[in-house]
Amino acid sequence: MKIVGIDGMTVGELAEEVNNGGKFVIFQYAISLLVVSFKNPTDIHFIRAGHGTFGKSIGPTLTSMLLGWWGIPFGIIFTIESLFINLSGGRDVTNDVMNSILSDMHAQSAPRRPWER
Repeated sequence: MKIVGIDGMTVGELAEEVNNGGKFVIFQYAISLLVVSFKNPTDIHFIRAGHGTFGKSIGPTLTSMLLGWWGIPFGIIFTIESLFINLSGGRDVTNDVMNSILSDMHAQSAPRRPWER
């Protein structure tokens, strides 16, 4: 999954931002086509310390409000779920993302055995 908002930041800068209150969040949107309904996550968004999520959640929230309701029964259920997630600041995935970044960093710095490529 793509992470939006970390361009040019080092792992140390990310860790410092997270320690100061920054977080990684995913929003959700719902789309329905009468008999078929979908709920999908957005890319991961990095929210810097002191910044809000409202601006990042507008797109998926409006998509859900306009296109989510039209499937019965799951369109309504998925839309309400998406609106709740988005309007409450998104789903916080900070721990998962930081663990993934740190494990990737450790894997890259570990010496490779000659038979591994």
